[in-house]
Amino acid sequence: MTTTVAPKSPAASGSPENDALAPRKWKTPILLAVFALLSLVAFSLQVDSGALTSIDFRSRGLAFDMEPLILPSMVTNLVLSIVMLAIAAFSFKRTADRKALPMWLLAIFAVLWAVALIVWVGAGHNVPLTWLLTGTLAISTPLVFGSMAGLVSERVGVVNIAIEGQLLAGAFAGALVSSMTGSWIAGILAALVAGVIVSTILALFSITYWVEQVVVGVVINMIVIGLTNYLYSGLMASDRAQYNTPTTFPVWKIPFLSEIPVIGPLLFSNTVLTYLMFLLVPLLTWAVFNSKWGLRMRSVGEHPKAADTLGINVNGTRWFNVLLSGAIAGVGGSFYTLGSVGAFNQEITSGQGYIALAALIFGRWHPIYATCAALLFGFASNFRTLATQVGANVPDELLSMVPYVVTVFAVIGFVGQSRAPAASGVPYVKQ
Repeated sequence: MTTTVAPKSPAASGSPENDALAPRKWKTPILLAVFALLSLVAFSLQVDSGALTSIDFRSRGLAFDMEPLILPSMVTNLVLSIVMLAIAAFSFKRTADRKALPMWLLAIFAVLWAVALIVWVGAGHNVPLTWLLTGTLAISTPLVFGSMAGLVSERVGVVNIAIEGQLLAGAFAGALVSSMTGSWIAGILAALVAGVIVSTILALFSITYWVEQVVVGVVINMIVIGLTNYLYSGLMASDRAQYNTPTTFPVWKIPFLSEIPVIGPLLFSNTVLTYLMFLLVPLLTWAVFNSKWGLRMRSVGEHPKAADTLGINVNGTRWFNVLLSGAIAGVGGSFYTLGSVGAFNQEITSGQGYIALAALIFGRWHPIYATCAALLFGFASNFRTLATQVGANVPDELLSMVPYVVTVFAVIGFVGQSRAPAASGVPYVKQ
């Protein structure tokens, strides 16, 4: 018997003909042009031509400090806006040629726009750059842990809406155990266990009983919020000294390196959790794309039936990854009580789990890109405080919207269409 193989059409072969037929996606160049024009009109032309922005590199406790950088606000932002307009024009050309815009160029555009924003807000004022960057890193740390938790779960095909609950459970358990034991190490271990417990519920209903994963995640978040609020009111609030005075993370300064202006306080003078973040992101990047575990994880998330055929335990792999997701998020949640506030308050995470999920989508389910997105959200949150401190003439209501506006742009696909793993959210039923 002769088998006839139908020739592949250009649309299915990935050939140059297929590229020529692919639809052009104008969303990214249009948004880049809008942001560049906003920078030109609002950040440049509306600024007093004689205004100066002082960029202060100084930091407390450093033996050596740099002198502030004085910039002409209007001229600086004009130059930055012209460069951004050039990037937007290049983006239009790439789209017309049906070519993708490199992620590094989008990152440069984002940095330029952020600098223009800082120069505009700081016109006639002093901008504490070191404080701004270290504050951004601090706010972003739990977001990075949350987005990495979402990555290891969703890459294997389980939608993790419960990041919020995992972060909150970690924050509560870390504060409670650290208060009772006087040890931040015990607190971080308790946070890890709490995150795993929350993930066990998610895995049980999503993987074993095939319940709709988004619904399970939302319900878990509501349960954790209610339970922590109840325990806070009935236990912590009644005896704060015993149950809500945790030992916070110590700040570890690396000798000599921590004395470098700006870079030292930012990278070499941090808590243990921030250093863990510095290790987690490159480790996950390597593991996802270069290790046997990462290959199995991605195969289960993209085509579980094929993975099963090759002998991979699909549901077992999903269970492991979801529990690992909870451990990562739980540890990240401990930052809220052991790394910054030093006490637990009701709903202390304030929806940051959803922001971490948005960072994951914005970062296209890639560890490096998701981390950059989390840093962007951290900057957006810290920028509100900066604008208030320098006395910028910007309505507070508008400033409070900034982190959420950034989130909306992330979800609608500012950098193009984000494609989730093919089997994400689909339970696997072994035939």
